[in-house]
Amino acid sequence: MKKLHPTILIVDDSKDDQFLIKQAFKKIGVTDPIHALNDGVEAIEYMMGEGKFADRQKFAYPTFILTDLKMPRKDGFAVLEFLKQNPEWAVIPTIVFSASIDLDDIKKAYMLGASSYHVKPRTPGALMHQMLVLHAYWMTCEVPEVDTSGRQIRTNSLGKLGERFPQAGDNGLTPRSSLHRKT
Repeated sequence: MKKLHPTILIVDDSKDDQFLIKQAFKKIGVTDPIHALNDGVEAIEYMMGEGKFADRQKFAYPTFILTDLKMPRKDGFAVLEFLKQNPEWAVIPTIVFSASIDLDDIKKAYMLGASSYHVKPRTPGALMHQMLVLHAYWMTCEVPEVDTSGRQIRTNSLGKLGERFPQAGDNGLTPRSSLHRKT
């Protein structure tokens, strides 16, 4: 089920890049909330709902995340690693948006769960086009259903292929499939 009012999270230490990305989204008609954060520490605080991000009405879980890699305190790799370690958030499409063309950066980003990796374009027109493509693509993807705060809604996976995979909140230690039950 599609979330009708997406929230976009931009994680980038450059105020200029934050501004240009927000402007590009606005120019393509995005009117939903866009939150810009300065580094991975703020991104993790946002996801945890800590400190200034505690108000989930104002700071809903993001529909997708756009993160730079090279940032102070905690970088984009730390953001990816944090999301990957939290099954409830690992499903949020997370796009690496970096100036780096280093093959090791690209490989590591995907290994840590990046949904895609894009190199920042050099012109405002190219940036606007890239935001248009990314937004159009991610807004047509199906994602797990969420409640009004953006938290995933728990589903009943019994008798379905999905029962093989633990849901957020499951400890993953109890076999859920009938194939693993003792008879």
